[in-house]
Amino acid sequence: MTQPSFATHEVFNQSPLFWDVDLFAVDRPLVEAVKANGGAKAERELSEFGKHWGSAAMADRGRVANENTPKLRTFDAKGNRRDQVEFHPAYHELMAHSAHAGVHNSTWTADGKPAGDAAEVIRAAKFYIASQVETGHLCPITMTRASVAALATQPDLLARVMPVLATKSYDPTFAPWWGKRGMTLGIGMTEKQGGTDVRANMTRAVRDGDAYRITGHKWFMSAPMCDAFLVLAQADEGLTCFFMPRFAPDGSVNAIQFQRLKDKLGNRSNASSEVEFAGAYAQAVGEAGKGIRTIIQMVQLTRQDCAIASTGLMRSGLAHALHHARHRSVFQKHLADQPLMQAVLSDMALHVEASVALVMRLCRAFDRTPHDAAEAAYMRLLTPAIKYWTCKSAPSFLYEAMECLGGNGYVEDGILARHYRESPVNAIWEGSGNVMCLDVLRALSREPEAAMAVLQSLAAETKGLPGAGEAVAFIGKTFRRADGERVARLAVEKLALLAAAAALNGVSPRHAELFAATRLATTHASMYGAVELESGDVRALLERALP
Repeated sequence: MTQPSFATHEVFNQSPLFWDVDLFAVDRPLVEAVKANGGAKAERELSEFGKHWGSAAMADRGRVANENTPKLRTFDAKGNRRDQVEFHPAYHELMAHSAHAGVHNSTWTADGKPAGDAAEVIRAAKFYIASQVETGHLCPITMTRASVAALATQPDLLARVMPVLATKSYDPTFAPWWGKRGMTLGIGMTEKQGGTDVRANMTRAVRDGDAYRITGHKWFMSAPMCDAFLVLAQADEGLTCFFMPRFAPDGSVNAIQFQRLKDKLGNRSNASSEVEFAGAYAQAVGEAGKGIRTIIQMVQLTRQDCAIASTGLMRSGLAHALHHARHRSVFQKHLADQPLMQAVLSDMALHVEASVALVMRLCRAFDRTPHDAAEAAYMRLLTPAIKYWTCKSAPSFLYEAMECLGGNGYVEDGILARHYRESPVNAIWEGSGNVMCLDVLRALSREPEAAMAVLQSLAAETKGLPGAGEAVAFIGKTFRRADGERVARLAVEKLALLAAAAALNGVSPRHAELFAATRLATTHASMYGAVELESGDVRALLERALP
């Protein structure tokens, strides 16, 4: 007699794991946006990068690095102050792979000049792909890349640093930077009493020969195991930027004393710290008293990366949601064939496609800024607007992606819960939403003619798109209001949407039309899927998102 089977753990109707894919090739909107912005020559390089970062091994490194968070070792076994942060090997492996691909330095030449051509676009595609796998380690990667812009104001220092920074090696050893195979740089600006208002900084810098001794604190200093930091402190001339290495010139550990590591919502693979400076050695960078002007060169680039990373997180959320929906059956049909799910996923795909086109267009402006005044004006006006829109879009988008997976999206076994925790940081770091809006207003007031030229260019690039003309008129009218700050958020969002429609029009005119119709000609619903698209457009959007 056949015995009944009591097996209860047969696994079926589950989507396979989304790995061992080419994260570049399966992303047609990215491929086309890179090409439209001058990066077509790098398609093979980017495909190799996409395959590597889309592998199971890289996905596992991302998981492990977040499950085994950094630990602060303030003292050694004999009571000597060390202030070291220990990371799991998986974190160091992620850093090494990013460095090997030049994500931390490929936009600069060996002597610290802008690399030009499409270096920003190509590097941004890599940054966007890596952010889909593990975003925390990209904090020191982006700060290292951006620091060169500030160091350029101190050519003698830049000349000494670049031979180490320009390598594609990652060297995690705790040793003086000048003897290492490669180096990373961090940033320390905010203090307890000031936050965004860095002019309220109380940290003091006292001249010591050709250098300075700095005493004070920083409330947030990310990536504390970097080899050096750019910090702000009050010198006699006023707030000044300084280069503060982990080791003093005599090889002793510098007086950078970490108080604790922040217990953060997300970004958990990366360490962020509170720190005291007890007469720490530092060198001035740029003109004394002009620290904000010096460090803002770096901040522009980190804001750019915030927008790229947020777009990458949304892309990953969309890809996982669509992949799941194509394999999961509900009510005798695949989720991806259910009309309501198609409406949700296609609306999400449209948002991501516009975001990708927009950040790649911004990177083209960064590539061309050194020799094109119009592109420089675009970069200055739109960097804060694009950061505002993309970064503030990400948390709600990733929640929607989680919901597409149901309970599978909410648990820590998958990647979407981590993405969701990660998503708010880019809107908070390097200037919150209100700060971005104020920076747009500041750019308008300082360069009104250049800003209006950018708006006119966007008007020309979106001519004929639904609602574009009305959006241009609204933006122009609102920014001229005496009380413009009160309505700045609405105007800045409208500016970003207009720029996204223009960027997408250069990549996929049909989808630019859909984007404008659902975002400019009308107010987009607060929930994805609450717009009506033709069935052919739905299929096309989803096929482009993930073949």
